[in-house]
Amino acid sequence: MKCDKCKAHIESGEERKYTGQILCEDCYMDALSPVKTCDPWAVYTAKSMSGKGAALTKLQEDILAVLEKTNGIELEPLAEKLGLKLSELQREIATLRHMEKLKAAMEGDKKVFRLWE
Repeated sequence: MKCDKCKAHIESGEERKYTGQILCEDCYMDALSPVKTCDPWAVYTAKSMSGKGAALTKLQEDILAVLEKTNGIELEPLAEKLGLKLSELQREIATLRHMEKLKAAMEGDKKVFRLWE
């Protein structure tokens, strides 16, 4: 059996049903808990915690390093450089946006992620 969203193989009995779709566990969790980049409470919390010893994860540091080297990059190429699924990268980007470490900007019809200035 295959996941309707990501097409990954699902072992028998491990499938999840959601809104008429058969999903793997990762896609099911993403569907139940979607990424929210615009969340004022999360921004407030992240900013208030940043001065109290909150540290970035290795992955978050890697994301920021790529942004520094490239001076901005789209989501898909960033995911490829880091070897991540898009859903995993989107969660990390949302966290970094809440912390005001990175931002998104439109360049023509492309969304590019850059370091917060």
